[in-house]
Amino acid sequence: MELAADSPIKVIIWDLDDTFWRGTLSEGAVEALEENLQLVRDTAARGIVHTIVSKNDFAPAEAKLVELGIRDLFVFPQISWQPKGPIIKQLLEQMQLRAPNALFLDDNPANRAEAHYYNPTLQVADPADLPQLAPQLRASGKPDPGFSRLEQYKLLERQQQARTQYDDNLAFLRDAQVHIEFREAEAVFPDLARIEELINRSNQLNFTKQRVTREALQRSLEDPTRRWGTVRVQDRFGDYGLVGVYCVQTAENRLEQFVFSCRILHLGIEQFTYAHLGFPSLAVQGEVATELNATEKPDWIAIAARGSQSPATISPIASHLRVLLKGGCDLGQLTPFLQAFDLTVEEEFNYNNEHQIPVHLEHTVLLRAGREWPVAEQRRLAAALPFLGQEAFDTKLWNGQYDVLVYSPLMDYTQEIYCEKATGREVPFGGYQNLLALDPAAQAAKYAQRRFQGMDEAFLLRFQREFELVGQLPPARFLENLEWLRAQVPAQVPIFFLNGTEIEVPSSGEVGAVQRHALLNQALLDFVASAANCYVVDVREFIRTPTDVTNNLRHYQRQHYRTLAQRLATAIGEWRGSHLNHSAWTDLKARATSLVPSKLRGLFK
Repeated sequence: MELAADSPIKVIIWDLDDTFWRGTLSEGAVEALEENLQLVRDTAARGIVHTIVSKNDFAPAEAKLVELGIRDLFVFPQISWQPKGPIIKQLLEQMQLRAPNALFLDDNPANRAEAHYYNPTLQVADPADLPQLAPQLRASGKPDPGFSRLEQYKLLERQQQARTQYDDNLAFLRDAQVHIEFREAEAVFPDLARIEELINRSNQLNFTKQRVTREALQRSLEDPTRRWGTVRVQDRFGDYGLVGVYCVQTAENRLEQFVFSCRILHLGIEQFTYAHLGFPSLAVQGEVATELNATEKPDWIAIAARGSQSPATISPIASHLRVLLKGGCDLGQLTPFLQAFDLTVEEEFNYNNEHQIPVHLEHTVLLRAGREWPVAEQRRLAAALPFLGQEAFDTKLWNGQYDVLVYSPLMDYTQEIYCEKATGREVPFGGYQNLLALDPAAQAAKYAQRRFQGMDEAFLLRFQREFELVGQLPPARFLENLEWLRAQVPAQVPIFFLNGTEIEVPSSGEVGAVQRHALLNQALLDFVASAANCYVVDVREFIRTPTDVTNNLRHYQRQHYRTLAQRLATAIGEWRGSHLNHSAWTDLKARATSLVPSKLRGLFK
């Protein structure tokens, strides 16, 4: 089998059982197919997006993906017991992608046939074809080591999840806080490459379809008879970046270029821009996804000043508090429930670095290093230690663009600290094991199976020579770091800490985890008792038994994140002095999304 040459793959849709991994999850243990894990990592780094359509229960499937270190590379996962054909059709509409640019992988011929029936132009394949397809897929796209395209789809996912919570689309658009920034004249020159890319690669919202060469574009940008401009968009879900380009032939007041990225489809950006330009003459070429008119200007969009950091800084909605949620990626399950309240949620979770190694950014030792070390030292150790990576010291904590900080310090509970002998610099890594005491060859083989890059035997031997184990953070240092954190965050910003549960999970292999959690939980309570504007939301009050967690005591069953979100919102309301407004309908939809897979399982067997 070969992929269609005229329809490049932009998204791969994976089945899970006997496709992404070997075996059936609902029947017991499954075996990871390392070649598939690596294919996802490699192609995501070239801008191909990955999603899931699988007949499974959501919670255990997601827990397995987290365990494999791959969950963060999937967006819009559709894990339920519903027929796959209609789901794929709806999924592609949500992702604003065309079926010819999607590849569906499933070991069941009936599922493939059903998917093709509902999506006739969809590319489908048996996972047995992957050895032949993988080289083509790895050669597709273009280098995207920062996973910027993945991040844009995560933004779109947040937007689409929020959109489903509204019966009235106009109400959603007004709540989205959409802002546009226009740049013209010499301000467009630094974006030459992006402008060329938009013009030559966009189709759904390319109204003029006049492709260009780099040289011709450069000449046109310098032509005083043409008015070139770029369009940037932000809303409460994130920053879409440069998503539009226009060029007006001023003598005739005629649009020569009018192009937008499909990532802003259904926000009204193209109509607002058309009105902003005064409805110049436009000859639409070919099919486009929206129809323009020469009378309307969407009133839910505002113009932002150049360089604004977020919509909230431009035109804040007084009733909406901006919350920064910082911790492990499982906390992303809080967001749909928190959005039922008057809260705008910004997330900062762990991610896979350029070496395909999961990096947690929240350990207090790492936060202090990012704030206190010279930049040269940060860069040196980031380059020397593959488990850090170049973005390990980046954080949104210091930008001041939030009203409330929600922080989970569970990596302080979990990870070991290692000290560089020559400099005394300390870095966190791993959890419940001493990397220096392990056999380098055997450990390197395990890292190779997980496709970690740079964690080979030579590195591990060097690491054992140059570093010594400090161990997990002692309670006294934990308290010291919490005091430091409180001093770094503006005093008027409250910090709500999420502590750890105390449940034995023998299958996790984390010996002593319960005792460790109890020790740090007490230290956290001692800190909050005397610290100003600090609070604890205690998960131990409702997560009490082994059935309440998944693969370790830090990952909770899905339904408990709703309870955690409600308790957090209550605590924020008490801090503010008034209850947060709450949408029962939004909460019901978020809850239904969480519960549907298990509820419907018996209906679709």
